[in-house]
Amino acid sequence: MSAVVTERHSQGVVQTARAFGSLVKIQHTVFSAPFVALGVALAADGVPNMSVIVLVTLALVAARTAAMAFNRIVDIAYDSNNPRTSNRELVTGVLSLRQAAALTTVSAILFVVFANLLNRTCGLLAVPALIVILGYSYTKRVTSLSHLALGLALGISPGAGWLAVGAPLTLTPFLLGAIVFFWVAGFDVLYSLADTEFDSAHKLHSIPAALGKRRAITLSRVFHVMCFGLMVGLFLHLQTALWTLSFLLPTLILFVRQHTLVSADDLSRLDVAFFTVNGWIGFLYCGAVGVAYFMR
Repeated sequence: MSAVVTERHSQGVVQTARAFGSLVKIQHTVFSAPFVALGVALAADGVPNMSVIVLVTLALVAARTAAMAFNRIVDIAYDSNNPRTSNRELVTGVLSLRQAAALTTVSAILFVVFANLLNRTCGLLAVPALIVILGYSYTKRVTSLSHLALGLALGISPGAGWLAVGAPLTLTPFLLGAIVFFWVAGFDVLYSLADTEFDSAHKLHSIPAALGKRRAITLSRVFHVMCFGLMVGLFLHLQTALWTLSFLLPTLILFVRQHTLVSADDLSRLDVAFFTVNGWIGFLYCGAVGVAYFMR
């Protein structure tokens, strides 16, 4: 009997852990992790101390977890009414609001602790950073520029990685941040196309709801053109060999591919454009920068 109880308890723990992982979409860390790693590597001009790598990783996961869990709590009323999000864990009751609140609180505290363990500057900026990444969850209620708020929330991550090493600020982390800002804002505009009608009906603000799907797609393309221009600019700023600009060709192809997958009349491949393509864009670009810079 005790063995059966123990097995059921273990299964319950595993299921709860999976539910927490699904709640915070831990796989979405791929959007910020490569740029954080690049910021750390460029600031250290190589491989930093292992303690920095571990603490930065833990801080990134903690911040990401706090932000996503908080977002699910704040949006539960809307998620309940939106067919696209009605199967989320808080809506279905797989996880409770109390559990999500506990996860948010613990993750936020751990983020502050890890930041303080890195250095004094990171410790001082930890709470303001939390305000930015948690505050994003409310922006859709007041402005159609919520996509830019998300871009800012993720855009501070490369700079955070840079500061974690303790390097003095240069133009490099700001260029990295601007790249992430326009990249994220652009693909978030695309992703929000799926909720255009829902947002309009429930008085939520988004660029597709404000401008319509076709104009929103055009603006997303503008953001990504600006992003790619900054990507090229970072190569030039780092004074890498001009021929290494060819490393950007896969990234350019993926940007173009992303915008051929989605149209105002066909959103069936939106998930592919959002998850798969953008996941590869981050890894390929950051890898290209790293290789070009360290082979100088």
